[in-house]
Amino acid sequence: MSVLTVATRGGALAIAQTEYVVATLKKIHPGIEIEIKQVTTTGDRDRRTALWNLKATGFFTSQLEDVLAAGEADFAVHSFKDLPTAERDGLTIAAVFDRNFVEDCLVCDSPIDSIEQLPKGARIGTSSLRRAAQLKHLQPDLEPTPIRGNVQTRLKKLESDDFDAVLLAHAGLKRLGLDDRISLVFDPSEFIPAPAQGALAIQTRANDTETNALIAAIDDDNARTTTTAERKILTTMQCGCHAPVGAYAMINGSEIEICAFISDLHGQNYIARQVTGPIAEAENLAEHLAQDLLNAGGKQILATLEK
Repeated sequence: MSVLTVATRGGALAIAQTEYVVATLKKIHPGIEIEIKQVTTTGDRDRRTALWNLKATGFFTSQLEDVLAAGEADFAVHSFKDLPTAERDGLTIAAVFDRNFVEDCLVCDSPIDSIEQLPKGARIGTSSLRRAAQLKHLQPDLEPTPIRGNVQTRLKKLESDDFDAVLLAHAGLKRLGLDDRISLVFDPSEFIPAPAQGALAIQTRANDTETNALIAAIDDDNARTTTTAERKILTTMQCGCHAPVGAYAMINGSEIEICAFISDLHGQNYIARQVTGPIAEAENLAEHLAQDLLNAGGKQILATLEK
């Protein structure tokens, strides 16, 4: 068997995620050899600009896709929430893997039971308009403040800069072994995550049948179903990656429950909807939910954001 090359970002979290994928593949395919190729993305180069001010899409993924499309790697590992919904020609998602700990969480100096226990006017470090809008919706006096850098850098900024807390993805902290730092984990049906948050997307060239067959062994049907439904919210609303929009799908037996929201930047015009139905209808349910959000005022919110 020839040696495979996997492309990944070079940060600690990306490497940890990729090493986990590689270890899992080696267990399933004994004797397989995989080399890791680190790639620097646009988002890694620019660590000063707030993410909501970066106009392009794919700033954490496009360079990985370039390497893959050029044949310089056989597959790439992405945090699925970072991938644009428009799939690049010639590439495919061969596996959706390890979707656990989808929630957002707060890290602050001490454990808290709710955000109401934060100081009035607390400065919360986040690089996400989705998170910032939900914070303002739940607690209007809070001050979401742009923060950049990898997970460890953000935690250090909590200690050295004037932040009362930082808002991060539970999955990232867990994969880095830093989940003991978590002060509060949000209920994902109340503080709604980004579409596909917590999942890893293993991307390949669509015509590479041998690699696709190898990678397919770690595909998770439930994770693919829920993330596809969540990303359908984005494609239906045509809202891109910068709008304050969240979506969360959960499978219960033969049914799927999907909840989603759209908000203005300040969390004042906050519209949320929920739907439950058969798993086989997941994408249709998601599309109808997204249309409901648009008709309930989401179109006006998006029009305002585009100005």
